[in-house]
Amino acid sequence: MPGELSPSAYVVLGLIARYGPMTPYELKARVEDSVGYYWPIPHAQLYRDPARLAERSLLEERAEEHGRRRRVFHLTDAGRAALERWLEDPRTAQPETRNPALLKLAFVDLAGPGHDAELAAEQAARHREWLELYRKLRAEIDRDRPDAVSRARLLDLGIRHEEAYVDFWSAMASTPANRSSSTRETGTNERASE
Repeated sequence: MPGELSPSAYVVLGLIARYGPMTPYELKARVEDSVGYYWPIPHAQLYRDPARLAERSLLEERAEEHGRRRRVFHLTDAGRAALERWLEDPRTAQPETRNPALLKLAFVDLAGPGHDAELAAEQAARHREWLELYRKLRAEIDRDRPDAVSRARLLDLGIRHEEAYVDFWSAMASTPANRSSSTRETGTNERASE
């Protein structure tokens, strides 16, 4: 099959493989309930990808016979094979990190005193919210869901990730740059005088 598929295309194939035939609207809801926490996909993409995958014979499009005659996409054998090849390859692309807080952190020294602590306090609070959400979702996993094991693993990783962010930002909020730099200078001077 020529050409690599996009990550969102693999999400579409994976969700249809796991849950059965779906409309683009149903795919949107499944993304929001699963991978959307760490791999957001624009809604428009979830309407484009199934049709493109059908053009490549990886999905089959069927219109409902009654009612609104929605477009329902079914996984083909070729689609299942493409998904399996992708899953069996342990290599992945480099992670993408586009975190606006880290971008601000790179330049926070250019702001006035105390802005680093304000940024850190805001981020610590935000990551505490994510941490509590992930803990709640983890506690509510229905063991009968077909993705229960995968979901638990992802949430365990998300919890650890958020715990690290909370620790980092909380420490930074309690030790702003002006205090940490004066502490370092004091520590250096104390060592030099010994």
